[in-house]
Order: sequence, then structure tokens, then C-alpha cells
Amino acid sequence: MRNGVRGYWFLTWIGLIANVAVLPCIGLVAFNNPDLPLVNFILAISLAWPAAIVGIVASAGLLAERKWGVVLAIVALSMALAGTLPYGIVRLVREGDILGLSGLSFAIAICNLFALIYWCRPAHRRGIRL
Repeated sequence: MRNGVRGYWFLTWIGLIANVAVLPCIGLVAFNNPDLPLVNFILAISLAWPAAIVGIVASAGLLAERKWGVVLAIVALSMALAGTLPYGIVRLVREGDILGLSGLSFAIAICNLFALIYWCRPAHRRGIRL
């Protein structure tokens, strides 16, 4: 995979940087946001932080060019997508802030969806150089 699959290294480094950077941001949203405090806390502890940690481990596996890194990347992106999309819908219905946290949640969900589609490509699983 050194020179093969297009975008491999770029997305691996972006994923590592984004997952490390999001850890304190999750804490800020979960503990400093007065809207839906229990929901924010539960989602942070049960889904957001574990997804970010799995994403960090997946990025480490991808940097080491291990096939299990692709599997963990798919798992981490699926976890993040499973959390951000429903959270954005609930915030949009409840608060109506498309330019606030719900809009950010939708933007993150769309980015995760595109990254998930990229990592599900068969070339990553077979090791075919493109």
C-alpha cells in the first residue's frame, strides 16, 4: 500500500490528527453545554470517546500498513456516524440550530460517511495497488 491506493496516507494522517484533536472537544461539549446535559454526557462516555480511541488505534494500524487498521477504521467511522447523525437530528428538532451544534454534527456525519465509503473500497482489503 506504499504507493498504491490513492489518498491512503493523507486520510490516515487526517484521521489520526482529527481523532486526537476531538478528545478534548468532546469533553467541552459534554460537560460545558447546558442543553441536554444528560444526553451529552452519556453520548460522550458511551460512544464519542470510544469511537475516537478506536480511530486512533485504527490510524496507528494504518500507519503501520496493517490490514486490521482498515477494519478498525471502518468500525470507528461507523461508531462515529451512528452517534453524530441521530444526535444532529435530535438537536435540530429540539433546538432548531442548523448553524450551531446540530449543523456541526451533520457536517461531521457527512465527512464520516465519505471516509467510510473510501475505507470500504475493495482495494484496501485485497492490497491491490491502484
